[in-house]
Amino acid sequence: MHIDPTRAQFDAFKSLPRDQPVNMLNLVKLRDQAEYKDGRTATGEEAYKSYGAESGPIFTRVGGEIIWRGRPKGMLIGPDSESWDIAFIARYPTLGAFLEMVTDPAYQAIVFHRQAAVADSRLIPHHELEGGTGFG
Repeated sequence: MHIDPTRAQFDAFKSLPRDQPVNMLNLVKLRDQAEYKDGRTATGEEAYKSYGAESGPIFTRVGGEIIWRGRPKGMLIGPDSESWDIAFIARYPTLGAFLEMVTDPAYQAIVFHRQAAVADSRLIPHHELEGGTGFG
């Protein structure tokens, strides 16, 4: 499943303009039981809450904010095999701010909670489009 980016994905992401705001669409499927390498026990939801609590101050320090969140209710268009427990959009003032967060040693020290909690995920970066209210 998809928990961390591949080297190629991360390199492509790092090649995007770093001085523009970026919105990160997060789709998360949690494990029933977290898979901690040190043997501790928790549900996937509990481990993800630990990740959120411990990464929150770093996220805030780099200027991140959650601009939307929801609980998906099935699949209207897309593979029936995909289901998500959590969906949210995290906004960063710049792509560089996101990179600052994920490379921060304090973040690196706690990301194991996310890795233990998540069964599958999608993280899709977006730059905002200018003007208009239409679909195109």
